[in-house]
Order: sequence, then structure tokens, then C-alpha cells
Amino acid sequence: MYKFFEMIEKLLMGPMTKLSEQRHLRAIRDGIVSTMALIIVGSFFLIIAFPPIPALAELVKPHIGKILLPFRLTMGLMALYASYGIGYSLSKSYKLDGISGGILSMAAFLLTSVPVVMDGTGWVLPMGVLGGSGMFVAILTSIFAVEVMRFLQTKKIMFKMPEGVPDSVARSFEALIPAAVVITVIWIIRHLLGFDIQTFIMDLFKPLVTAGNTLPGVLVPIILITILWVSGIHGVSVVGAVARPIWLVLLDENVKAAAEGAKVLPNIAPEPFFQWFVWIGGSGATLALVLWMLFSKSDYLKKLGKATLLPGICNINEPVIFGAPVMLNPILAIPFIIGPIITGTISYIAMALNLVTRPSVLAPWTLPAPIGAYLATGGDFRAVILVLINIAIMMVVYYPFFKAYENKLLKEEKQNQESTATL
Repeated sequence: MYKFFEMIEKLLMGPMTKLSEQRHLRAIRDGIVSTMALIIVGSFFLIIAFPPIPALAELVKPHIGKILLPFRLTMGLMALYASYGIGYSLSKSYKLDGISGGILSMAAFLLTSVPVVMDGTGWVLPMGVLGGSGMFVAILTSIFAVEVMRFLQTKKIMFKMPEGVPDSVARSFEALIPAAVVITVIWIIRHLLGFDIQTFIMDLFKPLVTAGNTLPGVLVPIILITILWVSGIHGVSVVGAVARPIWLVLLDENVKAAAEGAKVLPNIAPEPFFQWFVWIGGSGATLALVLWMLFSKSDYLKKLGKATLLPGICNINEPVIFGAPVMLNPILAIPFIIGPIITGTISYIAMALNLVTRPSVLAPWTLPAPIGAYLATGGDFRAVILVLINIAIMMVVYYPFFKAYENKLLKEEKQNQESTATL
């Protein structure tokens, strides 16, 4: 295992650390994360519109349209909000004006859509491409807009206002030429030449989205995240920056199907699948390890278990990873990697067989796993049962490795006591 860690450190540490700090991926991560509050709140209106209690469902049925309005204007526009966040973050990384970059990115994204004329209402934008399905378009158009702005300002191709002009006014004029270039280019491509940018980009990324919803597409992120964590790299931060757009597209398709009243949702593996059925207690499903620590004969592990129980229930496990430690620990690293592979496979099969409802709600990640799973699946009690089964499986997987590590610490504690007594 020590040789394995050395190999991982040599092969992955440098490239993955650089990848996690790559400005475009960081901007994508930060831009999408900035929309999470809206997505979480909006998704709860889906539960209100389709409550799991039949009597309550009949009561709210006449009001579904009104109840879903907050959902449609939050989750239904997630790509639009993300385009601003990505543009803002990327602009700031270049030390450009973040607000100008965000606004220009949002305009570039909106220009890829073609308004339609509705009788009596004027021009209407199709909302179908402004949600999760348009996320990849939002990412690419935001990067394009900011890179154009950076290039033109680097080459001093901009209006420079004299000193004394208010900053807000100066920033507006500095963004004037970049805005003209970006808007004109997208207008020519999409509206004059008739090239469907939305369809082209969505078709380009469709194989990735399809692959992300398969069992291998579930296991690859699990393996990468856990291996990176035990090697000392924040696995979710690195892998999530690449995988989260795919997970959000899968979630958006499930949400739309749920809003239309579909009994079986199309996708198994949006992000809530990992959050509630795989990462129980955090990456590596360490809640099971914390539970064993509570009964440990090792004084250190017992104290650590008490200190990390509440954070573990809330899916915060950095204290365990760095405190036990799991990181660079050849004993605990094995169940940390293998356990989630097992529970991820079982959960995938359970949902593939429609034994458990597939996730359609992005519940707050700090909720205890059974509650989060119940909400994420729209109130399916079978999700709670699956979570409890996965916790039991993880406890079985962790047990022999925990005992081996406990025995190692007990020997060290005994030696320390003997040394202290001798002194």
C-alpha cells in the first residue's frame, strides 16, 4: 500500500493539483456552486407540488401550476444563473471586472436561443434550453465571452475613460467593444447563418451524459474520488469540477419528468445519488467508521469517534480523514475505496430495477443521509431502507480493517504508557 501511495502521488498528485486549480475548471465549479441555493430551494417546491401522501397530493393538485412557479424560475433557469457565475469567476481570475464578465457571459448564452412569437404575448424565450440541459452551452459561451474580453483588453482594444469618471461608468465603457464583438459573432452564427449552437453543443456532450448514467459512469467517479482522497487530494473538488455539469443535466431531466408526473424517472445517477446513497457521512462513507470508533478500546479512536459523530451525521468527514487518519493510511484506505464501490453498485441496481425511486430533488447536503435520501427521492421510504442497508454494509466492510488499525494503536498506546512509567 505504501508503494501504491507513492505511485499515486507520483502520477496523480501534481497533475490533479494543477487540474483543481485550472482557472476555467475553477470558474465552472464556482459558477455552478453559486446556483446551489436557488436549485435547493426550487427543488423543494417540486415536493410540495407532488407530496408523497396521497390525500395531500389530491389537495394540492388544482394548484400545481402556481406551486411550481418558483421551481421553474430557479431550477428551470439554472444554466442562465450559472452563466453569470462562471463569467464572473473567470473574469475575477484574470483580474478583470467580474460584473462585466458575468453580464456579457449571460448575454452570450441568451443569444444562442431563438425567441418565438406568441399570439398576444410578443416574443418568448424557450425555457427548455435555459435549465440544466443548456449547462454545457452556458459553460462554453461564458468562457468564450470572457476570453474575448480578456484578449481585447490585453491588446488595449477598448474605450479608456479619463480619470475622474466613476468606476461603474468606466467599466461599462471598457466592456463596450468586447460586448459588441461577442454579441455580433454569436448573432451571425446563430441568427444569420442559422447554425443551432444549442443543439450542436448538447449533441456533442450527449455521449458523456449517457455514459455518466451507466454503472461504469457511477463507479469511475467513486474510484477517482476515493483514491484522490487517500492520496491527500480533495477528490470531490477535482472530480466534481468535471462531473458536476453532467450530474446537473441528469438531474434536470429527472426534475422535468417528475414535474410532468412521470412514474419512472429517466436517470439514476445525478449528484444526489452519490450524496445520499454512496457518500454516507462524507466521501468514503466514513459514518460507519465513526460508529465503530465510538466502541473502540483505543482511547484515541474513542475520543475521535465522539468528536466526529455529529459532523459525520451531517456528512462532514474531514476530521475523520485527517484525524484517524484515513489519508495515506494503508489499513483504512482499503475499505474507504472498496466500500463505496459496493454500495454504489447495489444502489445503482436497486434503482435500475425500480426498487427505489430515482433522485429528483437536490436536498441540502448537511442533512442526515436517511432524511436527505427520503427528500431527494420525493418521499420514498424505500430510499431510507436502502441507506440503512448501505450503512450496515459499510460497517461490515470497515470492521476488519478498523480492528487491525485499533490493535496497532493499542500497541502504540501501551508502549507510550510503559515509556512514561519508566520515566
